[in-house]
Amino acid sequence: MKILVVDDEALARQRLLRLLHKLRPDAECYEAANGVEALAVVRVEQPQILLLDIRMPEIDGVEVAGHLLDEPAAPAVIFCTAYDEYALEALRHHAIAYLLKPVRERELEGALQAAVRVNRAQLDSLGVAGVGREEVVSAGHRGIETMAVADVRCFLAEDKYVRACSPGGEILLSESLKDLEEEFKGRFLRVHRNALVARAHISRLVRAEDGWLLELTDVAEQPQVSRRHLRDIKAVMTGSVCASQCYD
Repeated sequence: MKILVVDDEALARQRLLRLLHKLRPDAECYEAANGVEALAVVRVEQPQILLLDIRMPEIDGVEVAGHLLDEPAAPAVIFCTAYDEYALEALRHHAIAYLLKPVRERELEGALQAAVRVNRAQLDSLGVAGVGREEVVSAGHRGIETMAVADVRCFLAEDKYVRACSPGGEILLSESLKDLEEEFKGRFLRVHRNALVARAHISRLVRAEDGWLLELTDVAEQPQVSRRHLRDIKAVMTGSVCASQCYD
């Protein structure tokens, strides 16, 4: 068994690792100091269980769990939290495995036995669905790469990945376009079965030989607009406060 401990506090990580060595002496244990490191370790080592701190800088534990939802071998998640008793009661109702810091041996043993795989409904219940992340993360052959959501002009589905495009470049995401649409609804608009565009960066709608294309600010990509979504796009552009133009 492989177990990954993720916490930005070194003392908390070491405490958990000592307990794990006692309770699961045969387990291979790994550690990560933040969410970005955690995603990299998960995709390389593929641990079965993740002991995951909730409050961490940049990418918190809930966001890490969200990144892993679509992974084919996603680990079971045990959230570690310093929430007060009222917040813990809310977590209980949503059936998420958790540990209250400082972690006690008996509670850790119980959580290890009852570790559950977090689903999207549970993450939504923790209040992350309507807000969305401030960064998207890619873990591939080029290492860990991040991109601010505010810089993303479009998400384009290609084969098994989604390409996030910005003026500074692009990264590949393992998440589905459908999940990105749900998470960032209000900020991104579906224009085609394989494309989401940032509402704030729509420049103009142009006619092409085989339909319509959208020009976006500061990027070369021109996502195709399907006939199904054309009316919605025109409505958004017409109602925009900026001087967007629609060309025939």
